[in-house]
Amino acid sequence: MNATTSAHSGRILVIEDDDSTAEEIVAELTSHAFRIDRAGTGNEGLALALQGGYDVITLDRMLPDIDGLNVVGALRARRIQTPVLMISALSDVDERVRGLRAGGDDYLTKPFASDEMAARVEVLLRRHAQASEPTQLRVRGLVLDRVAHNAFYGDLDLDLKPTEYQLLEFLMRNSGQTLTRTMIFEAVWGYHFDPGTNLIEVHIAGLRKKLEQAGCPALIQTVRGSGYLFGPI
Repeated sequence: MNATTSAHSGRILVIEDDDSTAEEIVAELTSHAFRIDRAGTGNEGLALALQGGYDVITLDRMLPDIDGLNVVGALRARRIQTPVLMISALSDVDERVRGLRAGGDDYLTKPFASDEMAARVEVLLRRHAQASEPTQLRVRGLVLDRVAHNAFYGDLDLDLKPTEYQLLEFLMRNSGQTLTRTMIFEAVWGYHFDPGTNLIEVHIAGLRKKLEQAGCPALIQTVRGSGYLFGPI
């Protein structure tokens, strides 16, 4: 096990047998000031994960001893709910579904962009903190009620459709974080739609129009070449 220490609230366990991939993951996460432990086998990673104390685990799907599915399954069987980002060269939909059903929280295919991997880790950290979130999300007068499943600006109901609500909730939960189209697509639509469609652009445009009509400031920013960012300008 290799450990990298730095001042950050997030402690990440990287379970990866390929040295070059592990080095890439560790280098990127370290640049974001995360504290990193690395395990090179499923047995070693499982033993560390069972000790607890990790905020997120990145888990290789195919390991030389215990398969990644068995690792995450063993964690969930022991009621350890640490968010798990599964990473695999197996990219078809069935494999993604298997990984998620086994207990993974997100699934990233190889080869991957290091900055997207780090962004997914950050999103999982945010999700993990949702248990202590208030029932309402608020950004500059915009209020999203997670119980009633609606959103208001001032006294005006935005009258969101279900998919628009899911999209706005995902954006607000990750306010201030650049979200790629893939991340938005997977969070809102899942894996059974073609990410090459313009679904995201259509729904973003619809949300922007409803926010503008309600008098809300422009909160959805397009990050050229990356995706979208939600938050005060």
